[in-house]
Amino acid sequence: MKIARIVGTTISTIEDEKVRDKKLLICAETDQKGKVFGKSYVAVDLVDAGEGDLVLTCHGSAARQTHLTKDSPVDAVVMAVLDELEVDGEIVFRM
Repeated sequence: MKIARIVGTTISTIEDEKVRDKKLLICAETDQKGKVFGKSYVAVDLVDAGEGDLVLTCHGSAARQTHLTKDSPVDAVVMAVLDELEVDGEIVFRM
């Protein structure tokens, strides 16, 4: 799992039938305090996340283990919206 911030959405008119009608979000990887540092990537949204949300994402074969993504050509899913993030006893993010 990775922590990421939702930085945008995508729109496509031609897509594989197994990802049709699924919301695709642009995620930017963050450090453990929620600061963006990594590359952006697209993930299938499973939890109705929105722009600016801090989320948990799952990648690789694990991303294809949900009932919405089983046997789909996906490499990343948004699986949780974080309400709070505590690191070393300090709350570093709170919704």
